[in-house]
Amino acid sequence: MTGRRAVTLAAVLLGFLALPMLMSGTTVALPRIGADLHASGAALQWVVVGYFLAAAAMMLVAGSLGDLFGRRRVFAAGAAVYAAGALASALADGILLLNAARTLSGIGAAGVMAGGGAVLGATFTGRARTRVYAAMGTTAGVGLAAGPTLSGWMVGALGWRATFALFAAAGLLMLAGAAGMAESRAGGRPRVDVPGALTLIAALTLTLFGVNQASDAGWASTIVLLPVAAGLAMFVTFVLIERGAQHAVLDLGLLRDRRFLAWTLAGLLLAAGPAGVTAYLPTYLQAAGGASVQEAGLIMLMLTTPVLLLPQLGGFLINHGVRPRALVTVSLSLIAAGNAWLTTLHPGITATGLLAPLATIGAGMGLMIGTTDAQAVNRVEQDRIGMATGLLNTVRAGGGALATTLFGAALATALHDRAGEPERAARIVAGKLAEPGRALEATLLTEAWHLTLWCTTGVCAAATLAVWALLGSPRPHDTATATAPAPRPGLSSRNPAK
Repeated sequence: MTGRRAVTLAAVLLGFLALPMLMSGTTVALPRIGADLHASGAALQWVVVGYFLAAAAMMLVAGSLGDLFGRRRVFAAGAAVYAAGALASALADGILLLNAARTLSGIGAAGVMAGGGAVLGATFTGRARTRVYAAMGTTAGVGLAAGPTLSGWMVGALGWRATFALFAAAGLLMLAGAAGMAESRAGGRPRVDVPGALTLIAALTLTLFGVNQASDAGWASTIVLLPVAAGLAMFVTFVLIERGAQHAVLDLGLLRDRRFLAWTLAGLLLAAGPAGVTAYLPTYLQAAGGASVQEAGLIMLMLTTPVLLLPQLGGFLINHGVRPRALVTVSLSLIAAGNAWLTTLHPGITATGLLAPLATIGAGMGLMIGTTDAQAVNRVEQDRIGMATGLLNTVRAGGGALATTLFGAALATALHDRAGEPERAARIVAGKLAEPGRALEATLLTEAWHLTLWCTTGVCAAATLAVWALLGSPRPHDTATATAPAPRPGLSSRNPAK
């Protein structure tokens, strides 16, 4: 590997280390943040959801902008915005300011992840691409694995503000590393699809905002139904705009390749399947189980350590003849099985009792994380790598945000049915159990967890079957579509077709 390629890989991997670390670490800090800023319910959930939402809304846009104006440039801009958002989070004196700062960090994360993935896709090809994407998955696994433990230690010893400040410094290191990257962009320079980008951002924002309000207001409330309906209408509008756009932010032709669609769905499930457990289990362990923030972080290592250890194994197996369809089916099935196994959860459960279900979920994530991106990008010609990685990251981040929001809302709904008061349900979900009757509230929370986990299991199992079917033997039409993509108006005729 040349010096420039090594610098490029190191800079991108730094981003894929810091972003997941702050993501998983924030979930451990939520009870402390809620206590310090007097927040609970939807407002507190937005500390996590707002970051995911902003990242999801901007990743496809960031990927397409990288194709047009330079992938290194988008990566560098994302690192700068991420650092600014993390610093503002450290200084926030109220929940609204913290949520705004977290949203800013999410916008920066979109640039880092979409730009970084596109830089690697443009720099490496063939088996080298599979290896570096597996390394990207491993590094993200390190971030996920170290996040709860390291952030739990820092929050306990230094406070959550100092934790955010340290991640701001990591953003500045990413920005410095971007200086050593080679720039790359598409052969053509069409105009930016502003209507498509704005419509997509509106669709994601309205939908996730509406779903997030369900934990406080209930699913039948106007503040939930109106934003969700408007968001769905915006998604339809987005599709209509993209079908007629000369310079679409998303070429819908990508999704007509059933294998690309399958790998995109697999990436969605890898993010969404474990999202509820990752976001809310630390709060449960602290509230119902009496664990400290450091102990909750250590327990989460049971889920995240396989994400650290297994991505390289997944890439190795595929490079040595294991069929990707078989491996991804096993991977996604493990996520479904782990969620089902976690229904053994109860207030007195020990770390030993949590080991098997959490490790099963983590193994499912680790086997294919990063590798799904490599398989999807292999279906795309060089000039659309930024668009493809932007779409993959949008689906993954959007799916993670939606799954996190739905999981929290489902917990609150199940608790509302049992506790009888929306305010009480929101308080219990936030980990604030009342001292008189604490055991009863812990039992109610556990019952809500069991119901939500079974629903998650069903969705994961159905999605696994869909991926398996889509990766079956393609029809002749599918093969022709994959090998000879339709030309895009406004792109250079020099675009290669894989």
